[in-house]
Amino acid sequence: MSLLKSHGDGDDEHFYAVALQVAASEARQGHAKLAKEIRDLVESAKKRVAERAAGASILSLSQPSGEVADLLEPVDTDMGMGMGIRDLVFDPKLYDRIERVLHEQQNLTRLKENGLRPRQRLLFTGPPGCGKTMTASALATELGLALFVVRLDSLISRYLGESLSKLRLIFEAAERTRAVYLFDEFDSIGYTRQAGSDVGEMRRILNSYLVFIERLRGNSLIIAATNNGDRLDKALYRRFDDLIEFGLPDSDEVKKAITQRLDNVTTTRLGWGSILEAAKGLSFAEVTRACDESIKAMIIRDLPKISTDMLVSALRERRLFIEP
Repeated sequence: MSLLKSHGDGDDEHFYAVALQVAASEARQGHAKLAKEIRDLVESAKKRVAERAAGASILSLSQPSGEVADLLEPVDTDMGMGMGIRDLVFDPKLYDRIERVLHEQQNLTRLKENGLRPRQRLLFTGPPGCGKTMTASALATELGLALFVVRLDSLISRYLGESLSKLRLIFEAAERTRAVYLFDEFDSIGYTRQAGSDVGEMRRILNSYLVFIERLRGNSLIIAATNNGDRLDKALYRRFDDLIEFGLPDSDEVKKAITQRLDNVTTTRLGWGSILEAAKGLSFAEVTRACDESIKAMIIRDLPKISTDMLVSALRERRLFIEP
């Protein structure tokens, strides 16, 4: 009767408690298999409810409103960047570092039950276009979480109190809703002690940021990313759980990135020597853009295939955008 009443009232916790009491009673009567089945059903039901609640929480924040809307930019990982970790082209050692973060996040409950804390405060450094934002997106995709880019231009106000209040709003959202929060261009607040005249005020904002990440008790993943790691105060590094450094792709990685991008496109027999020479010093993003430019040229000119010359020309053109 109690079981039916709690179910009718929508009192899930009482319903689970009574069901577990039934399981214990069956176990005492020697019905171990039935008792186990009841307990497994209860655990399965709890998990489904928790997943629905998490999904609803993410959905409610996917279109932020109020002050938070000016601070968090939701990124649709299903549109353009919805790739997993293994879809990215990286050095094997970098893969290992990123996969370690992923595996710890996937097992955060087990780790916390054993008094351990998963990596959740990350610092990404490296040149533009080398995969920092894409990696944040891939982690969000793998974990089934929303990705929010923190708009530092909206965060930093001419009034210190307002900036700190806005920063607090972001971390309250991170505590309330599990997601991936990317603080891009982090060097704008995390530069060295030797920086310019506004260092006093900016350092107070930075110190507050560090206090917030150290006090973080929720399950969100916080990522600070910068193209200028050399500008950061090195004392900051120890405040993060992991420092992951991205670099320009080597020849093997460039070849893999081009092959992957042109996987469904017909090409002539490519001359990799000249292609790799033209791509030397370019980032993953620039190489990808060159591939896309070649595909567009093939379509517009109604050509049957992409040639080596087309790809080399596109790579050289991309170099004009990065060289003075």
